[in-house]
Order: sequence, then structure tokens, then C-alpha cells
Amino acid sequence: MKYDILDRQYVSHHCFVCGTKNVAGLQAKFYHVSDAEIIGIFTGRADHASYPHRMHGGVIAALLDETIGRAILLYEPDVFGVTVELNLQYKKPVPLGVELAVKGRIETNRSRMFTGSGEILLPSGETAVTATAKYMKMPLEKIADGDMGNEKLYYEEDDRKQVVIGEEEK
Repeated sequence: MKYDILDRQYVSHHCFVCGTKNVAGLQAKFYHVSDAEIIGIFTGRADHASYPHRMHGGVIAALLDETIGRAILLYEPDVFGVTVELNLQYKKPVPLGVELAVKGRIETNRSRMFTGSGEILLPSGETAVTATAKYMKMPLEKIADGDMGNEKLYYEEDDRKQVVIGEEEK
């Protein structure tokens, strides 16, 4: 499946999922795509393993939590999601060392809460893990108790114009 990128989402330096300077993290890049979903692109490394050649389930949960929570930014750019509930279904092992995609979308959006769903997709396009989640809306300054320290949110440029998941027809 091919998705056109409409916009890039910001990243930070130290976040485990999107932190560009977090050497232990996933350093995922997130994109707003044409069908009002968020897609993250990442490659798991050996330090994200549980069993040999398999990504740890907790790392998978963090990826889905981050992605679904970010989907609210498509509708409310100043709102962040604080996780209230996260439910996952592990269907297939998630391999390390290959580029993978994680998708997220909003299901319901109320004044103080929102829910969403998402999945991790293998290079073949098959779904490895699905998730549903519920979040409370908050401004970032309130989540950080007013102290952002030296943490900044910024847009990292890249040349990607599309995200392709699975085999493309020839």
C-alpha cells in the first residue's frame, strides 16, 4: 500500500520512541498521510529484543501507544494524550533489523478524552500487532509540570514523499 505524506510530525531529543538523540530509543519518524492516519517508520535493533531476532513486547506497546496518541495532533495540534488504557493483540512476531511501519488513528474525540486504534505492519504488509487505546487530553506544559527543561519539539526534515508498506504491484 502506498501513502502520500501530507506533513511530518515533530520529534524530540529524548523520547524513547521519537527521540533523535536517544541512542537506546527507536528514533521513529512520524508522518500524517493522505487518509487521516499517522504512520511511523522505525527499525528495531538488537537492544530492543526479547527473544533472539524478535522485538520486545513492551517496546511494541510503546510504539503503538505513541502512534495512537499522536493521531490527535491531526485534529487538535496543541493537545497531547496521556494514556489511560492500552490493549494489544500480538498476532505475529515483530522482527528486528528491518524497516517496519506503525499506523494510528482516532476513533472517538470528546472534549476531555479520545480513543484510537493502530497496528504494526510487517514489510509484507501483514499485521503483526493491533492495539486500541484511551487517552486524556492535556497541554504539554501541564504534563511536564511546567518544566520542559531543555527538551524541544522540532520537525526533522527528510526527502520522503511517500510511505510504501508491503509489496507494490508491478
